[in-house]
Amino acid sequence: MGMLKEFKDFVMRGNVLDLAVAVVIGAAFSAIVSSMVEHIITPLLLAPALKAANLQDIDKLAWGRSNTGASWPPSSNS
Repeated sequence: MGMLKEFKDFVMRGNVLDLAVAVVIGAAFSAIVSSMVEHIITPLLLAPALKAANLQDIDKLAWGRSNTGASWPPSSNS
């Protein structure tokens, strides 16, 4: 029984409880930041880029070709 009492005394000290609360708050804050970046910041930054590329959806974006059919880099024999 002595070991259980000592463990309870250790857990009830402020440091361990503060650390546990900090871990929970950190996990919640991480989820909030991830959601904000995914649903607010990325669309705000991506919308002008898609508009500049004359695209409606990011799935239509392809590396190495444009909407006009021209490829990049342009061939040197033309």
